[in-house]
Amino acid sequence: MHNYGDQGAEGPGGGHEHPHSHGRGGHPHVHTNKKAVLGRLKRASGHLQSIIRMIEADRDCAEVLVQLAAVRAAINNAGKVLLRDHIAECISEAVAHDDKDKIADLSKAIEQFMK
Repeated sequence: MHNYGDQGAEGPGGGHEHPHSHGRGGHPHVHTNKKAVLGRLKRASGHLQSIIRMIEADRDCAEVLVQLAAVRAAINNAGKVLLRDHIAECISEAVAHDDKDKIADLSKAIEQFMK
């Protein structure tokens, strides 16, 4: 079982910035915790593959459900880190520039994430 807890920010220079238009705002998009999010998702993907093998091997349903819950938690945690980055970087910028569309987009994204 993997530990999917917070790994924290990568520190100075740990994120990457690129100048593509991010939605309607056009500001640089900063990925402060990109490596941490990718690592979590890759571990969740590997874990999911092992669950598929469990099902193919006719393992106990209760065991499989516990492992599925762990993958779901890992994906949710990756989403939380991504959301924190988005709020810290993109939404702060949107508020500073009174970009109501960007703030509305975040609201829609949060609704989808919470389903």
